[in-house]
Amino acid sequence: MIQLKSEEQIKRIGEACTLTARLMEELETFIEAGMSTKDIDQYCHDFIIRHKGIPSFLNYGGFPASACVSVNEEVIHGIPSTKKIIREGDLVSVDLGINLNGYFSDMARTFIVGETKEEYRKLCEVTRKSLDLGIEAAGKNGARIQDIGKEVSRHCSQHGYGVVRDFTGHGVGLAVHEAPEIPNYSAPFLPNPRIREGMVLAIEPMINLGTHKVSILEDNWTVVTQDGLPSAHFEDTVAITRDGLVILTRG
Repeated sequence: MIQLKSEEQIKRIGEACTLTARLMEELETFIEAGMSTKDIDQYCHDFIIRHKGIPSFLNYGGFPASACVSVNEEVIHGIPSTKKIIREGDLVSVDLGINLNGYFSDMARTFIVGETKEEYRKLCEVTRKSLDLGIEAAGKNGARIQDIGKEVSRHCSQHGYGVVRDFTGHGVGLAVHEAPEIPNYSAPFLPNPRIREGMVLAIEPMINLGTHKVSILEDNWTVVTQDGLPSAHFEDTVAITRDGLVILTRG
């Protein structure tokens, strides 16, 4: 069941989102070649605790870290490790949420480490643009959930990219994951509820340079592209208010 939030609840969720956006901004300059993905996770954990929050991903469903840190062909849910070292040119996707006094954020960004291939940079640019287009679709009068994925898929497919189908965006705010699911594509067989005031949504295109097909590694968490080509992941939490759509994770 979709939980509609009150103005006060959206305000509190927004506080968690603002804090998350601050952390992502800091990661832009923190992440560099030579560090491990565990170093990134530790930075995120320490930031959240220092600001009186709780890492909402830590131990969620058994996930062993505060942030999902996924590198190159890892699409989502990468488990941070001291053995996974960041290299020049890598694409590093960080996905995390903060529980701030019982209100939850969710946000992801793909960071380019130093200089990388032009095709990798373009993948990130197109994925980021698809997020903007999905958000724009969600904010239109009378919009439905599938309008989001329709725009994401349209934009990314015209560049020849694979749109991940096995994982979706979702509702958020009073829990880490809530209804509805928000696919990054559209199809007649998918649910298509109308977007209404009070909804808080985590919209998150996961876009691959090659095939849309993915696999889960033996750790039962890390999702990778089946062809080994890189993936990009951008996510924002948005709220539908009486004054229109507000992107909570952009300040």
